[in-house]
Amino acid sequence: MEEWDVDVQGTVAAGWEPVRDAFLRNFEQRGERGAAVAVHHDGVRVVDLWAGTRDVDGETPWAEDTAQVVRSATKGVAAAVPLLLHQRGLLDLDAPVAAYWPEFKAAGKDGVTVRQLLAHRAGVPVLDRPLTLAEAVDLETATRAIAAQAPVWEPGTAHGYHAHTFSWLLSGLVHRVTGRTIGHWVGEEITGPLGLDLWIGLPGTEAHRVGRLGPVEEIEPPGSGALRLRPKRSVTEAYKDPDSLTRRAFGVIDPKPDENDPVYRAAELPGSAGVATARALSRFYAATLGPVDGAARLFTPDTLTLARTEESAGADKVLLVGTRFGLGHMLHGPASPLLGPSSYGHPGRGGSLGFADPDAGIAFGYVTNGMRRTVTADPRAQALVKAVGSVVRGAV
Repeated sequence: MEEWDVDVQGTVAAGWEPVRDAFLRNFEQRGERGAAVAVHHDGVRVVDLWAGTRDVDGETPWAEDTAQVVRSATKGVAAAVPLLLHQRGLLDLDAPVAAYWPEFKAAGKDGVTVRQLLAHRAGVPVLDRPLTLAEAVDLETATRAIAAQAPVWEPGTAHGYHAHTFSWLLSGLVHRVTGRTIGHWVGEEITGPLGLDLWIGLPGTEAHRVGRLGPVEEIEPPGSGALRLRPKRSVTEAYKDPDSLTRRAFGVIDPKPDENDPVYRAAELPGSAGVATARALSRFYAATLGPVDGAARLFTPDTLTLARTEESAGADKVLLVGTRFGLGHMLHGPASPLLGPSSYGHPGRGGSLGFADPDAGIAFGYVTNGMRRTVTADPRAQALVKAVGSVVRGAV
């Protein structure tokens, strides 16, 4: 393994040094190339660190305002939109999706409720014909395709991760309820008021701040104590089988898009293409818990309860492991450990993670340019979460 000097920048509040130590070890022992982590506790930022290079294959240092594509960690931000629409009386979670989006009732989906759609129970994690990138980023084309798709299981009877189709399901619903695209809604109602460097649809004016993603070596030091999740043979085989739901769910855009392509980064794909800083992810989740630096809280107590309430649990028909979902958020569980039972948020495949834990008053954001093969539990993110837990529980 290459050895290199790591200059960790930023600040940690007194008592939170274990998070800095874990962050440094990710570079020294786990192959990290460039990353940032931020933590809020009771609305106050207590960790704000960055290190390494902006590009996974470059030499330019990661700067304080460097942002990255955070893949499915975008889903956790996007999931706040229907919750806020419900909070404002604009969206009934138990109404049929077709009440807002009439075309969606096609092919046996007339009974799919908003609640089922958000909880990955709609039965449409795949498309019979994958979309090109040009089709995937076009709201009208992509939502027409998902509206016409027949479910692959009876909606509401099971759940399975809608890895990419979640983008078009949520985009279509939000557009028909609000008249705005989801990227614009997030910008005007969430990230603008909170002053977040977070975009679903990266504007060209911010492109210079975004680093390049790329694969990194799979390293895990002996005795590290990090979570180890070896995929079952059935999972490994499913990713290899072109006819499996697993492979098809992750392959609905074909050819596979280049996440460093400006076209992809500019796309309003709330399931996969958000761009954010760690500081923004942490501050966003902190705002779901309560006021932050004078900004009003996003969620009322009732909405906060909805965010952390389980809607789906058990065997996931796509990921083939046990997963837990609320209304768009992934919940704490063996496949995606967060801080504790009250945690809600979302990992990004290969690394990034954002979540909140109401019981501990914690909000967390981690972004990286080094992509590993992990789907829901990256060892680097897990090491940081474990360090946060050690501070919160006084086990330092």
